[in-house]
Amino acid sequence: MSGVAPLSPVIGPNLVLRLIEPSDAAYVHGLRTDPVLSRHLSPVQGGVEDQRNWITAYKAREAAGLEYYFIITRHDGTPCGTVRIYGLEDDSFTWGSWILDANKPPKAALESAILSFGVGFDQLDRSTAKVDVRVANTHAAAFYRRLGMTEMDRTDQDIFLTYPRARFEADRAGLMDVLQSEGRI
Repeated sequence: MSGVAPLSPVIGPNLVLRLIEPSDAAYVHGLRTDPVLSRHLSPVQGGVEDQRNWITAYKAREAAGLEYYFIITRHDGTPCGTVRIYGLEDDSFTWGSWILDANKPPKAALESAILSFGVGFDQLDRSTAKVDVRVANTHAAAFYRRLGMTEMDRTDQDIFLTYPRARFEADRAGLMDVLQSEGRI
């Protein structure tokens, strides 16, 4: 997949997904070390400089079209989270590293999910998203199920789900309507 064209920022009604840069290291490290936000994530080793080095190495994988790590921002540029697309295979991608902080606008979870799954399905032309969530992360697991994801496997620690492109495409207009309404998913 070398020579892959870079992805442009993805703009939604209230959010923008932009590709991460090494200058985002302190923000990402802060998210990943926040005890509330990171309680369902794998532990972080090292400090901000280690995070910057990881992002720098990641940028080579991005340039090769192997994975995409986004900073989620409000339209005014204020960062409010992260999401990543990785594990790209012929017809699937893995979706994760999803964190939203206190700066998120209302319905940011739904909007950031729609925007980022749209990247995997539309821009990267994959037909299946794979998601794994910690069993203890009941809030996220319930959200994924409401989106229509199907549990494929489970361990004591993780639930593995899939999300077919056809389901996303069938539901996208209605999900976007929820963003515009007072309802929630």
